[in-house]
Amino acid sequence: MFRLDNKTAIITGGGSGIGKAIATVFAQQGASVHILDMDEQGATNVVKEITTAGGKAQFYKCDVSKQADVKQIVDGIAGSGTIDILINNAGIAHIGTADTTPEADFDRLVNVNVKGVYNCLHTVIPHMKQNGGSILNMASIASLVGIPDRFAYSMTKGAVVGMTLSVAKDYLKYNIRCNCISPARVHTPFVDGFLAKNYPGKEEEMFEKLSKTQPIGRMGKPEEIGYLALYLCSNEASFITGCDYPIDGGFTKLNN
Repeated sequence: MFRLDNKTAIITGGGSGIGKAIATVFAQQGASVHILDMDEQGATNVVKEITTAGGKAQFYKCDVSKQADVKQIVDGIAGSGTIDILINNAGIAHIGTADTTPEADFDRLVNVNVKGVYNCLHTVIPHMKQNGGSILNMASIASLVGIPDRFAYSMTKGAVVGMTLSVAKDYLKYNIRCNCISPARVHTPFVDGFLAKNYPGKEEEMFEKLSKTQPIGRMGKPEEIGYLALYLCSNEASFITGCDYPIDGGFTKLNN
């Protein structure tokens, strides 16, 4: 079950965190993984880990906000066979309210978190139309509930959910499924860097505080997101499309 043998998967932002976990799990299950990322060192290390373990992986340095760059890479991958899976995981975070978010930051989040997803959809779907496929977009619980000081970030993740529904509807006849995942806080290197930058000397205290905002009492693990992604992109999930899956330790339903 949940094998991805002979499937080609494109994973954006696969050089660290959740993207790395998805790339690793997919490779373990037999997929040929293609990582698009700006983090050359991180992505190269992920590829090395995967290939050393006997898996198949390649890295392409790519700014997903630039459509021409995305198209060149995607067309090259498609030239060697089908593209069966697209994981739109690349994204950036931001802290701020509507009146404290600078225009430049707003534009930057739109370019990566919204336009980046669009660029990948725009270039991959024409190749997927031939044989069908599975698309998984990374949203966030910030698209489902109000999160303090996350105005621009929440806005972009709401857009991701909207794009997911549109793609799922528009490409039913091509056997293309499209879903999204909405994680709560997941313990990634980004979290550690965020705490070190904003709470120097109080990292452990703030880590514990953030962990306890989730009813289950801890942050998620990247591989736990990876396992859900694996299921949604496997043949076993062939009846699922147009859905958003919170994976949040009870955050959206059990916080009272």
